[in-house]
Amino acid sequence: MNRKVSQKAFQEAQKLIPGGVDSPVRAFKSVGGTPVFITEGKGAYITDVDGNQYVDYVQSWGPLLFGHRDESIENAVIDAVKHGLSFGAPTLSETKLAELVVNFFDSIDKVRFVSSGTEAVMSAIRLARGFSGRDDIVKFTGCYHGHSDALLVEAGSGAATFGNPSSPGVPADFTKHTLLAEYNNIESVKKCFENSQNIACVIIEPIAGNMGLVPADKEFLHALRELCDAHGALLIFDEVMSGFRATLNGAESITGVKPDIVTLGKVIGGGMPVGAFGARKEIMDMLSPDGPVYQAGTLSGNPVAMAAGYAALTKLKQNARIISVLNERATRLVNGMQDAARKNGIAMQVDTRGSMFGFFFNDKEVKNFHDATQSDAELFAKFHSGMLDEGFYFACSQYETGFISTAVTDAMIENTITASEKVFESIVNG
Repeated sequence: MNRKVSQKAFQEAQKLIPGGVDSPVRAFKSVGGTPVFITEGKGAYITDVDGNQYVDYVQSWGPLLFGHRDESIENAVIDAVKHGLSFGAPTLSETKLAELVVNFFDSIDKVRFVSSGTEAVMSAIRLARGFSGRDDIVKFTGCYHGHSDALLVEAGSGAATFGNPSSPGVPADFTKHTLLAEYNNIESVKKCFENSQNIACVIIEPIAGNMGLVPADKEFLHALRELCDAHGALLIFDEVMSGFRATLNGAESITGVKPDIVTLGKVIGGGMPVGAFGARKEIMDMLSPDGPVYQAGTLSGNPVAMAAGYAALTKLKQNARIISVLNERATRLVNGMQDAARKNGIAMQVDTRGSMFGFFFNDKEVKNFHDATQSDAELFAKFHSGMLDEGFYFACSQYETGFISTAVTDAMIENTITASEKVFESIVNG
């Protein structure tokens, strides 16, 4: 495919924007080549500035459950815009969307809307600290919860350790209260509680989507719940990515584990910038203006975003089978690609949760971030480039999850599998 206009656009962007992008993963650093500059999306397809069209398996990193420019969501946004872009004041649309979210999640009595997943998680952790009166938090290596200072940490010498900043500009004092554990390893969490009597909360992606798709084992989550209860710590499920993507009613509905706080985003904005966090009444009533824990945002509950989210969740509620249908398609896709890989002597691990799918070029099952890092990154880069040339747009990092939308047809899936076999053959034959 000719992508000369994208190449020129990237050169111009780099003069004005750090790295030429407004979010690092978009720069294609881990897969090589030039990022594709998009001009339009419609249904399952995106079109770049060179006029090339791709079947989109990224879907804006998750929120576009119904594909690009879904008519009902688009109409809701247009109608909302006609009444005003922002008021900085209460609107009925906030309450309408809040009611939908609360009705979907057993663990949520009240919810507060913000403008991003990062903001939702940052606020949820502050709330957990305020509610518990403690300072330390536990997170898992490989789980990404946004770029707030306390969560940009890396592991030290052991599996469970106090975190060190993983980015310049983050003072060590900001991360000294963050402890790290290994995903799907309850012993590493126990060590964290042994190291600190001041743990306010444990935060986890119950269905991790930021080290590739790596779901937590049910047994591990149950043990985590018991450990938090024993030590008086809150359990936070970060479902910014998985919420309404993996299941309609949250990870709690398929694991049997009830979190204390849930963070949400992506789908509840229908493509607009939205995040949210919710919990039982006792916890949420700690928030200002009812309680002492401060959180605010001028664009929180933005009426245009609320309209998009309400349209998306209403459509989802009216057809609850959507998630299972999408899971069938996602499973067909990754199983087909796995068969194509095996035909060419390539080891490939695959998994799905609802409309989310993931794959690793690895001969062993991936259970945590260390396992993920043992995957063949060079092979992933070659596969990504090859599939892009064939007209299929996958996430530009092996540590990101793919997404199926309702706009993706069976024929598109079969064409993707056929193209993957062609790309694998090309890679193997050099």
